[in-house]
Amino acid sequence: MDLILWRHAEAHVIREGQNDLERALTTKGERQAQRMAEWLNQRLAESTRILVSPALRAQQTAQALERPFKTVAALAPDGGVEALLKAVRWPDATEPVLVVGHQPTLGLTAGRVMTGSEIYWPIKKSAVWWLRHRLRGDAPQVVLQAVQGPDLL
Repeated sequence: MDLILWRHAEAHVIREGQNDLERALTTKGERQAQRMAEWLNQRLAESTRILVSPALRAQQTAQALERPFKTVAALAPDGGVEALLKAVRWPDATEPVLVVGHQPTLGLTAGRVMTGSEIYWPIKKSAVWWLRHRLRGDAPQVVLQAVQGPDLL
């Protein structure tokens, strides 16, 4: 199973009276999302399931892919690692899954699936971490396939 974690692109700072879920991407964030979407579209299988946080900034990031996606409430900023892993059906899903979400959940998820421990790894805005679960003989392994940030595209 491939699990692709994509942190939403740069968003505006929350304004007084604004709900965190309403924060939109900045102009820089729109460019970041577009660059990363182009990179991803060259690599993602057609069968990739795309799951996205209900937050506007995550929705706008995912829209740059120009592919259908499903909004999943459990991926909201206050969601956790367990909810994310359940939503993607880790490690048993048969298709690749791309998650567009938030820190700290994405970094904690990467730490958990790579090490089995509660390790927090920072993931930059609009960066992608591509993880692959596989079996070698009877032994499960998680391989870090790629880490890509928008500033290197």
